[in-house]
Amino acid sequence: MLGSEESLFRDAVALDYDYLPKILKFREVQQKQFATCIKPLLAGRNGRNLFVHGAPGIGKTAACRWVLRDLEEETSEVIPIYVNCWKHNSSFKILTEICSLLGIRFIVNKKTSELFEEVKKVLNKKSVVLVLDEVDKLDDFDLIYMFLEEIYRKSLFLITNYKETLGKVDERIMSRFSPEFLEFKPYNNFETKGILEERSKYAFVPGVWDSSAFNLVVEKCVEANDIRAGLYLMRESGNLAEDKAARRISLEHVKEAVRKADEFTIKDKGDLDEEVQEVLEIVKANSGLKMGDLHKIYAEKGGQMSYKSFSRKIEKLEKGKFISTAKSTGEGGNITIVEYEKKLTEF
Repeated sequence: MLGSEESLFRDAVALDYDYLPKILKFREVQQKQFATCIKPLLAGRNGRNLFVHGAPGIGKTAACRWVLRDLEEETSEVIPIYVNCWKHNSSFKILTEICSLLGIRFIVNKKTSELFEEVKKVLNKKSVVLVLDEVDKLDDFDLIYMFLEEIYRKSLFLITNYKETLGKVDERIMSRFSPEFLEFKPYNNFETKGILEERSKYAFVPGVWDSSAFNLVVEKCVEANDIRAGLYLMRESGNLAEDKAARRISLEHVKEAVRKADEFTIKDKGDLDEEVQEVLEIVKANSGLKMGDLHKIYAEKGGQMSYKSFSRKIEKLEKGKFISTAKSTGEGGNITIVEYEKKLTEF
């Protein structure tokens, strides 16, 4: 049994998803493409732009941030800027964040165009790599246009889970963006195990994992296609083992962590009213369809809600992390794709 001063963890920070290990395994090819797009900036020329897409939790952000970190250590002549559009979902909010990162002060009450002028003064003295992560959450693309049009030496990287996001960008921006494309494929079983083993070396005291317990973490992580699921299970399993003063992390600790993961990642369906639960069941049975098609299925089943009311229920489910949506432009105009978010115990 663990003594009061003992711990199974060596450094639990290594289990944070945004933790950058010294070596980022199995993403060397993707990192090379990031670096290739940046390379002209090091010679004082304009860089190349990149559109990055792939499923959540498979290393897009980590690979990009790893290269930015390397760039920052290499030179002070290229400014690396990373902004997550989930947190900053408009041109104004992004520019406010960039001002903060660049140390630009006295920006209160300034308009978007005025903020950009302040940013432009700083960026045009050097070269810049601007990374907009989760770009599908953006409400407008004004900043992208201004950046491409008025910043002299730059590379722009747009990162998203959804390839269809590019369809939302209008032609005047696309003609200036002209990106290269980089798709991230999900990790296979071997790669997933290797990544989790690497994190385990940083995070835990050697020899604390039962092999069967660790293999279950890998299995659940592979099924979820999301490294974050494995990192969460490793952390939670370690905490559960410590709570019970155990010296090793067993299969039972992982099974309990899997059960607990549902409480952590998603709210209880019992918190939803009957109409919303009905919509959720339709999405679950028809994941990946357009919202309009889902509403048709709902109506065919006798549902009485209008399309507008149906879309509000979809928004509520997305806020509760029961589902995810992606907007794109199709033949009939803007469309919304709706996908069901599986819980770990459902695999």
